[in-house]
Amino acid sequence: MPKSPSSPQPAPEPAPAPRRRRTGPVLVVVALVVVAAVAAVTGLLPGSFDPFGKETTDRSQPVVLRSVQDLSRFVAAAGNYELVIDLETDAKYIPSFLYGGRTLFVAAGTVDAYVEFGGLHGDAVKVSADQKSVTITLPQPVMGKPNIDHTRSYVYSEQRGLVNRLKDFGSGDANRTQQLYLLAEQKISAVANDGTLADRARTNARSTLTGLLRSLGFVTVTVEYAPAS
Repeated sequence: MPKSPSSPQPAPEPAPAPRRRRTGPVLVVVALVVVAAVAAVTGLLPGSFDPFGKETTDRSQPVVLRSVQDLSRFVAAAGNYELVIDLETDAKYIPSFLYGGRTLFVAAGTVDAYVEFGGLHGDAVKVSADQKSVTITLPQPVMGKPNIDHTRSYVYSEQRGLVNRLKDFGSGDANRTQQLYLLAEQKISAVANDGTLADRARTNARSTLTGLLRSLGFVTVTVEYAPAS
């Protein structure tokens, strides 16, 4: 018998393509977390928004009194000072957005001018025989150390290069802040020692002692100052 023609075999089904992992959304989430972390640390997030909820715990040790110093000085005048420090750092041949920075720091502080009574010797006070006149010789006024007011001092504006911001991750800005305060103290001290505050201290000390001694019965009171050493 003649063979019947064989029926065509069905074509094999193609193998399913391997499923591709959708890594795009995962990478986007990771990138957003990294950006948010960097922004939170560097203070670039607007307002007080902080997705990581940072907390500050004070574990400071108790204050210990080391010593007590007896003072015998009369604070005759105090000067209040304010200044703006414009501090800029840069490097040759490097763009400022990479390295360098500029800080405007508003500083406020006071300086006391005092007369040291503890250094008065026996011949510094001379009383007349009739007990009606007295002459006192005081030492020259001394300018105290500038006292920077932290509540009135602040960074007005600051520009930092990328390299500087990265360096701050390890060391922080404590050294830079200390440099600003030290510079403010130096500038305020230089102005306080120009003589104006010392003149006011001499006048106030003379007026205070004159009124005090007259209340004790002296008619003529003379307050002098020893030559500057």
